Amino acid sequence: MTKSLQPVYALAPGANLEAYVHAVNSIPLLTQEQERDLAERLYFQQDLEAARQMVMAHLRFVVHIAKSYSGYGLAQSDLIQEGNVGLMKAVKRFNPEMGVRLVSFAVHWIRAEIHEFILRNWRIVKVATTKAQRKLFFNLRSQKKRLAWLNNDEVHRVAESLGVEPHEVREMESRLTGQDMAFDPAADADDDSAYQSPAHYLEDHRYDPARQLEDADWSDSSTASLHEALETLDDRSRDILQQRWLAEDKATLHDLAAKYNVSAERIRQLEKNAMNKLKGSIQA
Repeated sequence: MTKSLQPVYALAPGANLEAYVHAVNSIPLLTQEQERDLAERLYFQQDLEAARQMVMAHLRFVVHIAKSYSGYGLAQSDLIQEGNVGLMKAVKRFNPEMGVRLVSFAVHWIRAEIHEFILRNWRIVKVATTKAQRKLFFNLRSQKKRLAWLNNDEVHRVAESLGVEPHEVREMESRLTGQDMAFDPAADADDDSAYQSPAHYLEDHRYDPARQLEDADWSDSSTASLHEALETLDDRSRDILQQRWLAEDKATLHDLAAKYNVSAERIRQLEKNAMNKLKGSIQA
């Protein structure tokens, strides 16, 4: 495989997707012998040039897999880039002695990265909190053969094949038909429609001056209450709490037991009693 330079825009799917697809499709495929030779060089000698050639020769397969996720409303270039990450992980872990082709091994890694990207970035899937719900989401999408809603028989058939309850299938189908709304207005949006984007009406209350002042006052008040409560304790109890909780080098129960010539269990009891008094004084 040659090392001839290609235009930068053709190597990044986010810059010009059509040029990128054309570029990766022009890279020749590896024969089984070439692939095994490169894989052995990488696996046994950590030859990075062999890894580069294996990745480059399989970029077209990532494009093919990413196209099957075009219905999720996410940029195709982002899906391809995530799939490329999965391909590189697969190349790194590929063992030529297993007797399989790289493309068969890499499919799992490519799909896994794309799935993770969809889960992180698609609001509709973010509400699918459990692992079972996420699995149902992808399985349901692959089983739907048409855009219309599933009828009752189809719901029960899908639920039975996936091993879930029918109501879970209906709930996930409703999420599947939802639409994402961009946070910022579209680039070509005019003044009459731009105001409808969430960026114009959602507030970030973290930086509200009133809330920041309230938080700072609460912190100061809590610190003052703690110091006042510590003053109500006897010297030994105060010292135990300071040594156990406030000092840089925190003392153990046995250290304090040796200091006060009592048992470690007695120090634990004194610590517990002091903490209860402290809580009572602060809450009073």
